[in-house]
Amino acid sequence: MPTSPSSSAQEARLALAARLREIMLDAGLQGQELAALCGWNSAKTSRIINARTAPSDSDIRAWCAVCGAGDQVEDLIAANRAVDSMYVEWRRLTRTGLRRLQESAVPLYERTRLFRAYSSRVVPGVLQTEAYATALLTTVADFRRTPNDVAEAVAARLARSHVIREGNHRFAIVVEESVLRYQLGDAETMAGQLGHLLAVMSLPSVSLGIIPFAATRHMWPVETFNIFDAEQAAVELLAAQVTVTSPSEVTLYVQAFARYAELAVHGTRARSLITAAIDALG
Repeated sequence: MPTSPSSSAQEARLALAARLREIMLDAGLQGQELAALCGWNSAKTSRIINARTAPSDSDIRAWCAVCGAGDQVEDLIAANRAVDSMYVEWRRLTRTGLRRLQESAVPLYERTRLFRAYSSRVVPGVLQTEAYATALLTTVADFRRTPNDVAEAVAARLARSHVIREGNHRFAIVVEESVLRYQLGDAETMAGQLGHLLAVMSLPSVSLGIIPFAATRHMWPVETFNIFDAEQAAVELLAAQVTVTSPSEVTLYVQAFARYAELAVHGTRARSLITAAIDALG
């Protein structure tokens, strides 16, 4: 299991280790006794209950078997796998291409009522045009050397974006002004994307804020993140996707988003920044 920079993953890992330790103690066993019954070195038991080593599915089954806790096996295995999903390398997520990754997020987008997104790099996926998404995902596929299914991935991303026009969803999105200026694709692609932003701003479900270059900062730019209701946040690192579920950490991202929203301009002033970016394309 990779080591996550998010304390959400470590917190979940510690909680799982604590549950296994309680099962062992409830069975009246000590670490050396459990190790002997499971047929492994006592050091392994120590590493598991101190969350230094993640147990495998077979480790959990053996642990529960010798402790007479077979009824807890499936829950523990599910919890263990959930920890593993909190920090997932992009190369693992995209090993079969980009389409499946786009499709896998559809249920989360459809059940989310309040979607909050901050981006300092690119236009958020739900607001992307076909040409812009094609330029972006082509670059991603090239950099990460994934199978080339860009056309299918773009179609899946656009299909996923139906939520901004359908159902009971609200989208509060804040981007840095730099997002309007970073050119992905040719000038026509960027002009189309920026024009699309002007159009979607009129949707009742969408609030788009832009943080001007000249804003006096009380919150520094950070990595792109999305918040789904108040349940989880997804953070996009260069190497991996981090899923944050710890309530205290989700709250931290909510607080950060509120600060970005305070820095951002909306309405007419936001439209002016977008129009200026279009004009700059010549």
